Amino acid sequence: QVQLQESGPGLVKPSQTLSLTCTVSGESITTDYYTWHWIRQPPGKGLEWMGVIEYGGTSYSSPSLKSRTSISRDTSKNQFSLQLNSVTPDDTAVYFCARKDPSKSLGGMDYWGQGTQVTVSS
Repeated sequence: QVQLQESGPGLVKPSQTLSLTCTVSGESITTDYYTWHWIRQPPGKGLEWMGVIEYGGTSYSSPSLKSRTSISRDTSKNQFSLQLNSVTPDDTAVYFCARKDPSKSLGGMDYWGQGTQVTVSS
């Protein structure tokens, strides 16, 4: 059974950096060919894909967030992390980590964390 758990501060001040960690159990984040994603959902809005780190360590971010986003991993802890710089109140959202298995025909995320609320406020 694959489980993902987000962790990090629930409150961040404007202009500072949002940092979250996803701890994965039941599957190594280096296993071919899974990819590991960050997604967020602002209040009253839909899901927004933020970025991914692949099994080999290469990362990609959404064009709209690329300049502020960094995704990394710590394979010794089986964790991957999100950093979002220069946050504003518009970054307030529930943040999810998730896995994608390209072998599944529907092509979506097959495992999700429960999500963690992050509020940007002074």
